[in-house]
Amino acid sequence: MNSRTAKKAIGGNSRLLDLHRTMLLIRATETALSKLFADGEIPGFIHLSLGQEAVAAGVCSALGPADTLATTHRGHGHVIARGIDLGGFFKELMGREGGQCKGRSGSMHVADMGLGILGANGIVGASVPLALGSALAHQTRATGGIAVAFFGDGAMAEGALHEALNMAALWSLPMIFVCENNGWSEFSPTARQFRGKLANIAGAFGIRHIHVDGNDAEATADAAREAADHARATGPVVLECMTTRFHGHFEGDPQKYRDSEEMAAMAAGDPVARSRARLIELGMAAADLDAIVSETEARVAAAVEASRADALPDFDATLADVYTPMGAH
Repeated sequence: MNSRTAKKAIGGNSRLLDLHRTMLLIRATETALSKLFADGEIPGFIHLSLGQEAVAAGVCSALGPADTLATTHRGHGHVIARGIDLGGFFKELMGREGGQCKGRSGSMHVADMGLGILGANGIVGASVPLALGSALAHQTRATGGIAVAFFGDGAMAEGALHEALNMAALWSLPMIFVCENNGWSEFSPTARQFRGKLANIAGAFGIRHIHVDGNDAEATADAAREAADHARATGPVVLECMTTRFHGHFEGDPQKYRDSEEMAAMAAGDPVARSRARLIELGMAAADLDAIVSETEARVAAAVEASRADALPDFDATLADVYTPMGAH
């Protein structure tokens, strides 16, 4: 079933199919990355967002071409949902010359300014001030765009977040603070590390707070649209998405700190399974949805093979784009 036929089959709910496709692409990509990392084909650490696909798909569905976003060390889903070139993405993570950033950034620093992706980074909460600056630029230049900062609940204790909330409120900046609240701050439950509540923190600065089930793609998309409209018309807003991190803090983390009951309950909240069940309820055939899965996995497999065949970076170009030649004075 092609995309047009599939959308016709579910009538006015074609948006859910689009969200489902995006989540499937994120899921297939990160499943492939997990294996590539285990096989030693990806240098450095990677942090996967398996289980959190609905947040990326839902939030990015509300963004327009002029909008910008800054993401985290767990940011693969965000950039994929924003539309990053899949081939360039895989080449980047596999350290190839044809990568989005010429193989120099790796997993935690992927950027694409053409799509408004300001970059991922390995510092907890650092996405927030980056997006704050972009929001100020949108306001100053009257672009009509908004800036989105993705951050995890582990960043709620970071001073940069509190400072950015204050500045965004003072200047009524067009910005969405998106918290992916998966309940964990690295290896510890967030409640053991931070006593505050994000709704209360937002309220202290007079910023609207929206709470949503981040494993429900449709609900997240609705909340993101509401947040985007508010940011464009009024100013900053906090969108807190309650979600689930399936894998550990980093890939290879054995997760011995999580109890068996929590691990067993993960499948019930799987956002991809939930959207699939909803599509079937709306009239799509399981076989047609299976075909979309196969198409998506084939697309990812092709990107992996193309990356393996790509050249490694030239070591002599290591310092390129780092320093600007000044010439003689």
